[in-house]
Amino acid sequence: MSHFAKVVDGIVTQVIVAEQDFIDTQEGTWIQTSYNTRGNVHYEPNSNTQSADQTKALRGNFAGVNDIYDAENDVFYNPQPYNSWTLNTNTWLWEAPVSYPTDNKYYIWNENQLNWELVNTNGGE
Repeated sequence: MSHFAKVVDGIVTQVIVAEQDFIDTQEGTWIQTSYNTRGNVHYEPNSNTQSADQTKALRGNFAGVNDIYDAENDVFYNPQPYNSWTLNTNTWLWEAPVSYPTDNKYYIWNENQLNWELVNTNGGE
């Protein structure tokens, strides 16, 4: 069985697991998506290990409800999270204009400041 995304006007409305024979009987546009593809890279099942066979990478990212299907490029990607972020057309992932800090702390994006904001994880201490 495979995963399939139902696409209406370029937006994913449903994702199911089914056989191709079943999909062939359904109305609308259904496009196969891979649970193991993210960032335009294929990973071994249930792991973060990149597959040696990257020909299995399928359509940029695993499709989710409300994701965008770009028919011209035959890829799935998330909606733009912030106006300042740009879509990387190699990975089909959105990127902030400032790189995420690498100090192993937790940050959230502040669109007004166009920067990463440290989250207090000490419970207010």
